[in-house]
Parts: sequence; C-alpha cells; structure tokens
Amino acid sequence: MADSVDQREFRTVLGSFPTGVVIVTASTEAGPQGMTIGAFTSVSLEPPLVAFLPAKSSQTWPRIRDAGKFSVNILGKEQQELCRAFARPSSEKYDGVAWGESAHGTPHLDGALAWLDCDLDAVFEAGDHDIALGRVIALHRGSDDDPLVFFRGKFHTIDGE
Repeated sequence: MADSVDQREFRTVLGSFPTGVVIVTASTEAGPQGMTIGAFTSVSLEPPLVAFLPAKSSQTWPRIRDAGKFSVNILGKEQQELCRAFARPSSEKYDGVAWGESAHGTPHLDGALAWLDCDLDAVFEAGDHDIALGRVIALHRGSDDDPLVFFRGKFHTIDGE
C-alpha cells in the first residue's frame, strides 16, 4: 500500500460499501473445499462471467484454483454461522453442513439464495489478492430469503421489497 494511505483507514473507508456474501466451493482430491468471499461481482453477460477476489494468503484458494471449476453459493440472512465457519482456516468446514453435489461436480450449500457453477477462466494477480474470473455454465435460484450483507464490519440484512 502506498505510504500516503493508512491501511486501517483504507479498510474502514471501504467498509462503508456494503457487500453481499458468498461461499465459493469446489470438489478437490482433498475433498470438498470452500471459502467465504465478500468481494464477488458479475463481470459480463456475453459471455456470462463473474469474478471473486481471494487472498493470496488463503490455504483454500490454491485447492479451488487447481480444481479448475467452482460454485458460488450466494448466502441468505440466516446463514451467518455458515459464513463464519467457511471464513476460518479449518479442514472441517463441511462438518454438520447440509450440501449436495451439482451436475457440474461442485458443492452446493443447502439454503443458499442461488448457485452459479463456473469454470475457472483466468486468474490475475492484484496486490495481496488474486482476481479469479469464472465462466458461468449453469445457475439456479434457490431460496427467496433476503441476502446476507456485510457493512462496516458487521452482518446486516436488507428488506427484499
């Protein structure tokens, strides 16, 4: 980070921008993997592309990257504990978690608002994170619940009306 920008202030200011919360999942030789992501966005309609930004320091990201395909599970307001569980480094993230495998061979977490199955299209380096670009090959809308939102360091919900 540039010397003129304080890292703590940078984080505080960017925390003023609310973000949705997703869990990116993949099936790997080591079993199902998953990680909580707050930096996720749609990129293109044609072709259908999405992106997420995993930290380079993540232990889970290299396994998902090497799998070459992943699912994005968009979380609902009742999934705060699931979000926390997948945010921690642990080999037991799936313990007690209800999930199924998609036709694409990637984990879908029960109760998610929606799922997007993707092939990893490209990875770009961006400071202490990577930008992972996924080509959407299938998608499904699940629950009609309100989304889980992260804002100013805390979970929030929004009125879906």
